[in-house]
Amino acid sequence: MDLKLPIKIFDELTESVIESTGMLDLASGEIRSVEYDDYNAETSGLPAEDKTYEFTSGLLTNGSKDVEFRIEVDVMSGLYSVTPSELLELKGRAAKLFTAGPTDAAPTIAPRKSR
Repeated sequence: MDLKLPIKIFDELTESVIESTGMLDLASGEIRSVEYDDYNAETSGLPAEDKTYEFTSGLLTNGSKDVEFRIEVDVMSGLYSVTPSELLELKGRAAKLFTAGPTDAAPTIAPRKSR
């Protein structure tokens, strides 16, 4: 099964956050096609190489619901990925996210019965 989902990526530095997007492969945990918003990795290097780098997280969204998860960055190869244990947990949380009904609709209120 080939299931890839679009995600947001947040590289957290001490004083700022570098945002990007990518495609998470749910079979392998690899994140491909990382595209930074307002950041040039070719000239500045990977955010994880910055001396003020703290961690990287990801966000999977469906409508108004989100699932946040930890992302590992291999500085030597420049690859982003999710660990096998995090991926297993993420798959369960993603299944709930995508099978839940819409929640951003206004609740239906039954009319009162007159006496």
